[in-house]
Amino acid sequence: MNRNLRESFHRSYMTFFENAERTRRWNLFNDIDWDALDSSKSDPQLATNAETFFGVEMFLPDYLNTHLELFGRNYAQAWFAANWGYEESKHSLALREYLHRSGQRTEEQLHDYADTVLAKRWERPYESPREMLIYGMMQELTTFVVYRSQRALALETDHQVLADIYRLIGRDEMAHTKFYQHMVALLLDDDREGTLADLAHVLRTFHMPAEQLLPDPDARTALMRSTGINGQVYLRDIVAPTLKALDLTRHDLPVAKPGTTAPPHGQEK
Repeated sequence: MNRNLRESFHRSYMTFFENAERTRRWNLFNDIDWDALDSSKSDPQLATNAETFFGVEMFLPDYLNTHLELFGRNYAQAWFAANWGYEESKHSLALREYLHRSGQRTEEQLHDYADTVLAKRWERPYESPREMLIYGMMQELTTFVVYRSQRALALETDHQVLADIYRLIGRDEMAHTKFYQHMVALLLDDDREGTLADLAHVLRTFHMPAEQLLPDPDARTALMRSTGINGQVYLRDIVAPTLKALDLTRHDLPVAKPGTTAPPHGQEK
């Protein structure tokens, strides 16, 4: 990577970091009204969904190892990974605390679930750094859309504390999305043809980790789809906004290679 591109990445990271420090940082213990939790109002669907997200977040060490392996010698991307990991760890902790404090999971159940989840390892789905950067962009936006749906469901069923948790987490996910979009835009300026080819490939083959990694993936996928995440939503709320943010249309994307599979929809991060 040439110095000009590295400097552009650095400036984008500093903007991300300044905004996070000034306007977005939140505290697990002070900014969530845990005292307002009503343990008599259990909801199996909301609890299983929260457990699913908690499980996916537990692969954070694998995600970070991959990021640092690919980008560890790029200052801006490595420091972003450190910040991203800190924020994602809060997401995991918040969901775990919700499950425990609401009485919907015991400590023993949470530890058993963690042992089952961490018996597997997440492997990166793409080989090249550029593809993985694009994958990160798609992953963050998909997660934001899922959390937005979950927040609406929590509000509809009068689970205000969980809705507040999803609001805080979703705000982080959108900030991550925008940072990745800036990175991909810089790559488009640097190598438009190659970046468009990688973007098209990732859009058409995109998967999220839960399907392959979590216990009883079919049930969890079906449960997530029941909340409204489907192929139409993927195209409308994820692909279309991504292309718009990059000042692209679908006509800018190269034709799919033979054998390329369409992405499954309804998966969460």
